[in-house]
Amino acid sequence: MSTAATTTTSKPVLWSPGDWNAFFGFGTNILVNMLTLTALLRFVLKMPDSLVFGRILPALGLMMFLSTMYYAWLAYRLAQKTGRTDVCALPSGVSVPHMFIVTFVIMLPILLKTSDPIKAWEAGLTWVFIQSFILMLGGFIAPIIQRITPRAALLGTLAGVSVAFISMRPAFEMFMTPVIGLTCFAIILASWFGGVKYPKGIPAGLIAIAVGAVIAWGSTLFGFSIGGMSLAKLTGSFSNIGFSLPIPAIGHVFSGFEFIGIILVTAIPFGVYDLVEAMDNVESAEAAGDHYPTNRVLTADGVVSLIGALMGNPFINAVYIGHPGWKAMGGRIGYSAATGFMVIVLAWFGVISLLLNLIPVVAILPILLYIGMLVGAQAFQTTPASHAPAIVLALTPHLAAWGKTLVDGALTAAGTSAAAVGMDKLGATGVLYQGLAVLGEGSILSGLVLAAMAVFVIERDFVKAAAFAAAGAVLTFFGFMHGPAVGIGVTPGVALAYALVAVGFFAYARSGAMVAVSKPTAVPAE
Repeated sequence: MSTAATTTTSKPVLWSPGDWNAFFGFGTNILVNMLTLTALLRFVLKMPDSLVFGRILPALGLMMFLSTMYYAWLAYRLAQKTGRTDVCALPSGVSVPHMFIVTFVIMLPILLKTSDPIKAWEAGLTWVFIQSFILMLGGFIAPIIQRITPRAALLGTLAGVSVAFISMRPAFEMFMTPVIGLTCFAIILASWFGGVKYPKGIPAGLIAIAVGAVIAWGSTLFGFSIGGMSLAKLTGSFSNIGFSLPIPAIGHVFSGFEFIGIILVTAIPFGVYDLVEAMDNVESAEAAGDHYPTNRVLTADGVVSLIGALMGNPFINAVYIGHPGWKAMGGRIGYSAATGFMVIVLAWFGVISLLLNLIPVVAILPILLYIGMLVGAQAFQTTPASHAPAIVLALTPHLAAWGKTLVDGALTAAGTSAAAVGMDKLGATGVLYQGLAVLGEGSILSGLVLAAMAVFVIERDFVKAAAFAAAGAVLTFFGFMHGPAVGIGVTPGVALAYALVAVGFFAYARSGAMVAVSKPTAVPAE
């Protein structure tokens, strides 16, 4: 019998030594996200501390506690059913893309329009309320999509998210403060990729954070600050320490319906995004050896998000990218439950305020870069080598979306916009803004569709390639792909192009025009 398995009648182990590594790694990931959203609420939305620390964070803590405990229980059931000792719980927490969307697309415009942070908060609650039901309904559709979509397409578009939106920003920030960033990254790299063990089994994540904090605070002794640490800021943060339980906010949820027109524009397409993202992440866990039912995952995310919204949390829950990474470092069942208890302490006792001014964020960011590296590599490692070109194609919409975000940010900082500058002028400098916008909108769906088309072409299954091209035409016509908002005929030219591609692929299938006897495995010689 394999040492990695036990009999199906044995009781699964709730905590293993590797759970310490995963707990500190995943826990710091969660901590970064909580620090980020707290900063968004306080400094972007100008919400009062009484609302942030007294209402929103306690509700968010409850949501994340329920989520992490549920996925620990699901992993326990899988370990019990299979008799395996290597089952790893799915990581979950606040959806990072949604964190920024609900802040900058929903709550900030409402704040600017009404000058009332409470109205902005209510609009965010209503947005999550609607998203929750889309998630629960999507649980019945996701398994069907998962069965018909190639793994390279699901993991390829996930790799695109990982490279563009998980890896790049942490990498940039690490090199803005390289003394801390690169040092901490080397500690993590040596342990989680190189197998280096630290004294007494201390987790690499904890070592990295401690070293980063020592460098940051040590620099203040010499009259300068690496990492932005300040004793004045640290002592001031104690004013927010206290105990706050979540309080029902049902009335606030329904008050936000006065902004339903603004909310629905993003709620529907991001509901579809959630559907595909959950499928991708469940597929990623499957590739790592752990099978979880997609419908249960989506339903659970919908239910805990709904509870969170009704208690005052304007951020949605999601299964995270990174299951293979936490499993590779030894995470099993306990790390997920331990993270849930950690979140309760951070959120209900106001500890986030203290940590914002105690730990340099740049010491935590290398962990996100590590996860991005691992998830991006998984797309290539767990799919046929012949499908690698399709994975690269899946990356391109995400890179376009990332590039457009940078261009928009730079132009906004300069007090202008792409429209004001003009497409011709931007094009003359090599910035093909219109192409970035069209390719990057709805990137997770367009990456999936393009990659699936490529996989089936590689496999000479032109009927299925035509089916995905036709799906691309429909999704594009209604604005789910290649368009800024849901509507009718949003980008008709692109929708027509997909339709023509579908017709062409179907014609290839009908005519039997197979010009190659064998599948290409390498770039043809010059």
